[in-house]
Amino acid sequence: MSSFAFLSDHRFLKAPPAAEGLPYAVAGIAWDGSTTNRPGARFGPRAIREASHMLCDGTHPLFDCSPLGHLGDAGDLALPNTSLAAMRGALQPLAAALIRRHHMAWLGGDHSITLPLLREYRAWLGRPLAVIHFDAHCDTWTDHFGEPSGHGTWVHEAFEEGLVLAPCFLQIGIRSAAERAARDYVRERGGLVFEARELRGRENAAQLAPVLDAIRARLAEHDRPPLYLSLDIDCLDPAFAPGTGTPEPGGLSTNQVLTLLEETAGLPFVGMDCVEVAPAYDHAELTSNAAANFVWTYLCARLAAQPGRAA
Repeated sequence: MSSFAFLSDHRFLKAPPAAEGLPYAVAGIAWDGSTTNRPGARFGPRAIREASHMLCDGTHPLFDCSPLGHLGDAGDLALPNTSLAAMRGALQPLAAALIRRHHMAWLGGDHSITLPLLREYRAWLGRPLAVIHFDAHCDTWTDHFGEPSGHGTWVHEAFEEGLVLAPCFLQIGIRSAAERAARDYVRERGGLVFEARELRGRENAAQLAPVLDAIRARLAEHDRPPLYLSLDIDCLDPAFAPGTGTPEPGGLSTNQVLTLLEETAGLPFVGMDCVEVAPAYDHAELTSNAAANFVWTYLCARLAAQPGRAA
């Protein structure tokens, strides 16, 4: 079972095990029992870790820092792998313990892992979260092909459970086919949606300024609530990330995602996940390299944003 197969030489950035005193940590959630097309995201955590080893001996070119020395790897969490409800029930207490000790980056796994994580952040913080959600899909369906929950329902469930602050739910890269009720769900509740089509041709900070300004303004209007990042790797065009279960043409570039991660460094993030990396469908490790770089950039941005440290 991949959820138990954690080896010491496969830690993210070759970091030591997560321990008290390390402010940041990563953990793998090797679950893909809720995929609707191609399975394989349970192998994502290992692939992301292996890709990260290329990044372990240098500092970030923008933030001029490295998470090494501040980061531990908690391994792949030991979870059931045949029942979504059992997986979520087992995950939540493990996640609760980790988020109280570390600023976490979670390596998925399919996108159904985000709902139990949001439940634990909501319980820990005592308030709904703002969310930046990169994805090709809106994930607002009311059922999972006849089942009550899955990787395409977590946004709807998070709204229904009061886990998220509706005006500060921000989606980026949406483009898949969907019924109108699902496609308009976030907008109709006051959130912001930046579809992939409207972002075509915008890559650098100046070109993406309207998006960045809208995100910053929306969070400022609501007193900068705690912010969670959920990054589905299929937000990228399949040219940049073929290794995923539900690829959708017409997506974002790695440049666009990196620009957005870099330019939002000062926002009040409390944690993130990177999901839906399915290495069996990858080519030349394009997808796992992108995912590892996104997680590394996120962690470096958190260090650079610490009070008293110049970026």
